[in-house]
Amino acid sequence: MASYNKVILMGNLTRDPELRYTQSNLAICKLGLAVNRRFKDSQSGEWREEPTFVDVTIFGKRGEAFERYHKKGQSCFLEGELRLDTWEDKNTGQKRSKLYVVAENWEFVGGGREERGGYSRSAPSESRGGGGYGDYGTDPGGSGPGGSNVESESGAAPDILDVDDTPF
Repeated sequence: MASYNKVILMGNLTRDPELRYTQSNLAICKLGLAVNRRFKDSQSGEWREEPTFVDVTIFGKRGEAFERYHKKGQSCFLEGELRLDTWEDKNTGQKRSKLYVVAENWEFVGGGREERGGYSRSAPSESRGGGGYGDYGTDPGGSGPGGSNVESESGAAPDILDVDDTPF
């Protein structure tokens, strides 16, 4: 039987992303994400929000870039897969497990440059084949679904110092 493991989330960071490195110098960025479910309360008839808290890990250069541009409270859009860790508790000897998301791609969402902590077009690009999630050489609202890729004839991002200087 075939399997499919894909997760797409958009929410707010519950803490600043934490960046660490393995002994082999692989970056590991860990973050907490709150995703709200909005529903109408059947008793009172009022709208309510119920948060779901998700632990997320991003590996490599994408994790380094995420940590650089995101802070607690900011919105983010992530795409990845579910993983399950299992281990034995050292104190009690009981088996423990934890379900989390390993993000493979991400995009900027939300407000302007203040929310992104000084977004810069000169940030390193780590996209797959030009344009896409986590590609900082293109317009943060573009190159994703329905967006446009802003590249020069050489394939490199244009030299724009400020997002506000973008001609569209």
